[in-house]
Amino acid sequence: MSAAAPEITIDRHAGGAADMGEEVREGLTRRPLKELPPKLFYDARGSELFDQITAQPEYYPARAERSILNRCSPEIVALSGADELVELGSGVASKTRALLYAMAGAGVLDRYVPFDIDLSVVEACATELTEVLPGMRVHGVVGDFGRDLDRLPDGDHRLIAFLGGTVGNLYPDERAAFLARVREQMGPSDHLLVGMDLVKDRALLEAAYNDAVGVTAAFNLNVLKAVNEGLGADFDLDAYEHVAFFDPEAARIEMRLRSLRDQNVSVPGAGLEVDLAEGEEIRTEISSKFTQERIESELGAAGLELTRLFCDDEGLFSLALAAPAS
Repeated sequence: MSAAAPEITIDRHAGGAADMGEEVREGLTRRPLKELPPKLFYDARGSELFDQITAQPEYYPARAERSILNRCSPEIVALSGADELVELGSGVASKTRALLYAMAGAGVLDRYVPFDIDLSVVEACATELTEVLPGMRVHGVVGDFGRDLDRLPDGDHRLIAFLGGTVGNLYPDERAAFLARVREQMGPSDHLLVGMDLVKDRALLEAAYNDAVGVTAAFNLNVLKAVNEGLGADFDLDAYEHVAFFDPEAARIEMRLRSLRDQNVSVPGAGLEVDLAEGEEIRTEISSKFTQERIESELGAAGLELTRLFCDDEGLFSLALAAPAS
């Protein structure tokens, strides 16, 4: 008798991707500092480079978060009472497998909801995991977590995971709006698990974004290649250098690209000509760092209450488990 086919649903109808030209035009005309949207990092080459970044000895966030998940997933599952895992920005579920295995080991795993902008990733993830975890239902959602959270399927006793410290890449007002939207999607029995990097020694922070072999620099410069390929721009990658530093007042890392000479750049797909002076910078990403007090405050402002803060042994990174405030 053959085994039943796995139950896989893919919602391909979430909102379409925002217009790249519009976003680039808006960012490159900002004052006083030009910007490019960090989502442009993750073309095929950028994703390869980011995987290499996570393996660099200086880059502690991925290593620290994985250690927390490996050690604490059974406790997280027990505290949340969840039988369903929703992962925002799932990729291939490399981060959340420890949670899925803990739920399966406790006999409570019912459904996994991978949410990602890339259809091929959601499909591959769904197929692989239903083979590894037979009996688990999968409902994939293809969309942008910044706009399409209302596409999440209904459920209760859900653990909604947003890992990797990605929440820190949002500006404070964007982060507040995002957490509030997540709260709107949560029922009284749901929990949120969010990865949040912690404030620490400045040298350690800056080293994580300036690795010795230059992988992060190549990753940062790759955003210009993405604009060249996507919008027909003529950025000269050799005319920029990678810059990353910690801003203690804002408690965040800033990644930028610094122009090495005066130049004019054409971006036909954005209907734009851009002048850059020697030494002028384009911000490509921020990465906010948190204290426990800030974590509690930002969650509280969104109507969420911190249940438990899990940290690695060195106190470098945290996973905040939160529930709707009573």
